Amino acid sequence: MTRIATLDHAPSDLWVRSAGGRIGVRRWLPGPAANTERAPIILLHESLGCIEQWRDFPARLCQATGRTVVAYDRPGFGRSEQLSAAPAASFIEDEADQAFAAVREQLGIDAFVVLGHSVGGSMAVHCAARFAGACRALITLSAVTFVEPRTLEGIRQAKAWFADASQRERLRRFHGERSDWVLSAWIDTWLDPRFAAWSVAAALPAVRCPALVFHGCDDEFGSERHPQLIERHAGGPVEQALLPGVGHVPHREQPAEVLARIATFLATIA
Repeated sequence: MTRIATLDHAPSDLWVRSAGGRIGVRRWLPGPAANTERAPIILLHESLGCIEQWRDFPARLCQATGRTVVAYDRPGFGRSEQLSAAPAASFIEDEADQAFAAVREQLGIDAFVVLGHSVGGSMAVHCAARFAGACRALITLSAVTFVEPRTLEGIRQAKAWFADASQRERLRRFHGERSDWVLSAWIDTWLDPRFAAWSVAAALPAVRCPALVFHGCDDEFGSERHPQLIERHAGGPVEQALLPGVGHVPHREQPAEVLARIATFLATIA
């Protein structure tokens, strides 16, 4: 059963300094009845995402688990400092030692649970591997774990969709002047033939914590081979949560089921 806890106050907005510039952070705290010594959950957004695009999911996650939840805009996204250079080819691996590490250090977070959506799930794998001694659990939502034809076809379709100025304007509501950079950082990186061999497989043996891996059976950006890769290579136990009729955003398409499964999964984890 999903655990319900009240929030003790509205979420707070913070700023963190990193090598990539200033990072916008938002933190949700559970009410006084919750065990605040349990590891907080740190969220990593997807390729076009930001704090705001999590919508009400972080608050509901905080209520369901009784844990502090922290989300941040990766450098170049949302409210964080604007970037001009294209992402490095190693940008997924680098997240653990750069923005993620800065958030942990400056918010005083030791033990943590990491949850990522899409490419944020790929980054979450590297965070769990890099800080294996501190990571209590890994949760992924539609994590992209390698480049397959369906991934590329989904990105090509999105590229055509964003050729419509009205759709680009929608993205601008979240990223402002960063919007063109955000779109290019996703599309141009993933469609570059030099990125075709990328995979998280090499990092997974270092992930020793329990993992809960969500994947929609109708995900337009990846087949069920993505969660299977995590289960096959991870160094710790993996629970797959395959969701029939669900696409690439399970926490928006089936929020009650996702929250309930996360709450159950984390119930026995410190």
